[in-house]
Amino acid sequence: MNMITTYKNKKVLVLGLAKSGVSAAKLLHELGALVTVNDFKQFDQNPEAQDLLTLGIRVVTGGHPIELLDEDFSLVVKNPGIPYSNPLVEKALSLKLPVITEVELAYQIAECPIIGITGTNGKTTTTTMIGLLLNAERQAGTARLAGNIGYPASEVAAVATAKDDIVMELSSFQLMGIQTFQPEIAVITNIYEAHLDYHGSREEYVQAKWQIQKNMTASDFLVLNWNQEELQRLSRTTKAKIIPFSTKEKVAGAYLEGDKIYYNEEYIMLASELGVPGSHNVENALAAIAVAKLKGVPAAHIRQALMLFTGVPHRTQYIGEVAGRKFYNDSKATNILAAEMALSGFEHSSLILLAGGLDRGNSFDELIPSLKGLKAVVLFGETKDKLYEAAQAAGVKTIKMTENVESAVRDAYDFSEKNDTILLSPACASWDQYPNFEIRGDKFIQAMNQLKDIEK
Repeated sequence: MNMITTYKNKKVLVLGLAKSGVSAAKLLHELGALVTVNDFKQFDQNPEAQDLLTLGIRVVTGGHPIELLDEDFSLVVKNPGIPYSNPLVEKALSLKLPVITEVELAYQIAECPIIGITGTNGKTTTTTMIGLLLNAERQAGTARLAGNIGYPASEVAAVATAKDDIVMELSSFQLMGIQTFQPEIAVITNIYEAHLDYHGSREEYVQAKWQIQKNMTASDFLVLNWNQEELQRLSRTTKAKIIPFSTKEKVAGAYLEGDKIYYNEEYIMLASELGVPGSHNVENALAAIAVAKLKGVPAAHIRQALMLFTGVPHRTQYIGEVAGRKFYNDSKATNILAAEMALSGFEHSSLILLAGGLDRGNSFDELIPSLKGLKAVVLFGETKDKLYEAAQAAGVKTIKMTENVESAVRDAYDFSEKNDTILLSPACASWDQYPNFEIRGDKFIQAMNQLKDIEK
């Protein structure tokens, strides 16, 4: 890594721990900063803070005391999940203290190019695809995944060499805290309405996403979803070179023509050869292909890698087959739009949907068109009654109410037949019954594996 001296003997406040906060604190300590870590969780229940204390890093836990800012800090590194409305953050900004996120630190120390990926949906799948393609038959270095995908950006940047690439998934929360961050290639998969509880308005959310190109120049590349008019309009305001991708028209980038995928008129592969289903995954693949071609990956290597790619855990992930029934885990579908996208990738007459979860007060009227023609629906959680009404309105003939994901798998299997597909795509958050969508998805997989054992 670049051993920058920017923070040597400077007092820096790391606000909030979790993975990124721990990594930022350790990095700044290594760079010679005088680090104070402040986390809301009490010290005796805070193993991360205890670990940092053993390294000689000062920790303040059990709240976010405003008086901390009476000290002469030069910088605040904020956990992305802490909103800007937090009183301590507001006070820091009023004092004209720079408030950044950990991805900015990663950029400052990185020796290698950074490829940044953001968007409302498809970020993780696209990031994973890009990493896979850039590592296909690679001769030197490694494409390293980082950021919102689960690997702290500064931790990855600290070990990456000049021969590597960092493929960094970026949330709107992270992008709000950049200053000089400048990716060589940036991707925006799409922009829909999301996280308004954090951002306050759609305009602020879009602006946060658009931050990814803030420091890009004419020598950098910005890969945009040309299916979205909003991104077409925004493209006129950047200095970066635009590389569009589209499933609707031929563009000077990656595009779909019939079932064939091209990049600048070079045939790459058939869309039907992709290892993951759904029109949304065609878009994800087009974005990944655009990046791969910009980095010089041959079409044959791209095709081979994408044919073998079966998805990211909990995101329309093919998990196996039991007695001729295929199972797909899309537990990450925590909203209606994500479920609609998943449903678009399957033949409905042989599809059984498992859905339900936390009731956030919304109706499911928007989902009705996507439910039409389904073979069956199995519903669980707080929203099962609302989803029952939506499935009825869609004309679904077989609708079953059940207790949870595990019982839903058994119920779906009981009235399924050979060549059917059983899809978990809940359209709801998991928190009514499960701590997170990953555990919900794991329970789905466990239930499928139990069926395998029974059918042996």
